[in-house]
Amino acid sequence: MIPQADPKRCFDAVRGEIESAIQRVFDRGLFILGPETEAFEAEFAAFLDVRHAIGVSSGTDAVALALTAAGVNKGDEVITVSMTAVATAIAIEEAGCVPRFVDVDPATRCMDPLALAAAIGPRTAAIVPVHLHGFPAPMDAILAVARTKGLLIVEDCAQAHGATYRGRRVGTFGHAAAFSFYPTKNIGAPGDAGAIVTGDAAIAERVRRLRLYGWDDQRVTIGPGSNRRLDELQASVLRILLPRLEAGNAERRALAAQYRNHLRNLKIDMPPDDEGAVYHQFAIGVDRRTALQDYMLMQGVQTGAHYPVGVHQQPHFLNGGQVLPHTERLAERLLSLPIQPEIARDHLPHICRVLAEGLIRCGTS
Repeated sequence: MIPQADPKRCFDAVRGEIESAIQRVFDRGLFILGPETEAFEAEFAAFLDVRHAIGVSSGTDAVALALTAAGVNKGDEVITVSMTAVATAIAIEEAGCVPRFVDVDPATRCMDPLALAAAIGPRTAAIVPVHLHGFPAPMDAILAVARTKGLLIVEDCAQAHGATYRGRRVGTFGHAAAFSFYPTKNIGAPGDAGAIVTGDAAIAERVRRLRLYGWDDQRVTIGPGSNRRLDELQASVLRILLPRLEAGNAERRALAAQYRNHLRNLKIDMPPDDEGAVYHQFAIGVDRRTALQDYMLMQGVQTGAHYPVGVHQQPHFLNGGQVLPHTERLAERLLSLPIQPEIARDHLPHICRVLAEGLIRCGTS
């Protein structure tokens, strides 16, 4: 079986270094907010060329804490997209806010700036653009709308480690940005982990308090807080993987180019061809997706559907039958092929052959 993703293969490639890093943590005996976390925060900030990076317990917590630290209030509306992991909307609710969904541009699959501008109301306080599948959202247009209306921006970079927009790393455009290090990400930990990055020292300081009981430097609670810390074991592994991120992203781009070449004559929709993308997913648009997935699985190729139901269509978020046509069409048609280098580099031609056969069998070629 060729899996759609398998983080174990990524860890296996550097198993010796990971084991040494973990042993270092155990030898030191510091497991929470110690030198590994501090070093990773500094290294990740340097990688992105941003002043502050703060390690937290997950990407979901990163979005929620970033919104709170940036200054949203309970009951505020936060505009985001429905074509995303449900975690984005759950995090907005965790911050005490109400998610409001807008449609995506079918070409970029990211937030449509015109839809964003039309959705702003008197309770709107912030925008959470999502860099879907590792493709940068159109930040110039989104920033222009935000500045006109005086809105906060927290970028959801959970799938876009190292992606660029007009030559600049995503995560450096908004007031703050949230990253996830879930195991399947381009840089993933062997567990839940996340980070918030910002150029604003005041936001950074609020995040540090919010992730740790509202403590000041004397461990006195001076404001709201919780326990949402990045632990030393996860940080130690992330430090091993971070220097390899650029090479991994470059290989993902090369694999994406191979996919485009092999699949160019098939009746499918290709993902955007953006030089700043890092291809967390290589998602094509197909008809009869379920039948095609089933056929490919029978031939030993696993695929994914990211995401098969728009967030606005899920029971918890139903709001008067909102219709987002581009999101809904993408949700029905997107099929994620294996793009993780440890998987795709040895199997890409075979994956493409099985796909082509499946399109014929399913009557969509």
